[in-house]
Amino acid sequence: MADVLPLVEARLRSALGEPDARAAVTFLGTDRVEVLRFRDDGGEGALVRYATLGMSAHPMTDPTATLADPVKGPRAELVLSVRAGLADTDKVLRPLAVLAASPQVEGVVVAPGASLDVGGPLWPGAPFTSVLVAEPGGLVEDLELDEPLDPVRFLPLLPMTPNEAAWKRVHGAQALQERWLTHGTDLRDPSRASVPLE
Repeated sequence: MADVLPLVEARLRSALGEPDARAAVTFLGTDRVEVLRFRDDGGEGALVRYATLGMSAHPMTDPTATLADPVKGPRAELVLSVRAGLADTDKVLRPLAVLAASPQVEGVVVAPGASLDVGGPLWPGAPFTSVLVAEPGGLVEDLELDEPLDPVRFLPLLPMTPNEAAWKRVHGAQALQERWLTHGTDLRDPSRASVPLE
């Protein structure tokens, strides 16, 4: 069975360029999770993207399953994009690694529409304590693996304020995303205010 992570890193590099920094975090009883930082000095203002590397080494297992299948099951990595230079967003590395380790640690399956809570600000002074998992395929294409392995999906993370997270629990992910769209919310602004929820 081919090692998945070199293929995942190659896909990230082909989509986002060369990482300019990387950090590794290891939690007791889990494999190491790395977070890679990519700078995108595109036309509409510089962005910095953080991508996990390590979450896809094992398939995610339904917590109700009696036995974890070592081969089959969804695989994913997480990608967060924010505007560069507006906040100390590099401190997001550890919270991102915690989220990436959650399938191993807590037996959760991370999928589009899910909320992931980090239990504190995403970075110092951040108005966000959780993220909404968005649909993959836009920024980094799925990585097909040899049968019988599931493809690796690169899931974008959209930071949510506590009010947005509470509203999403009641009304659902799609309703929150529509509200963001209606109000022209800049989801990459690291210091944005909560969208109007009335």
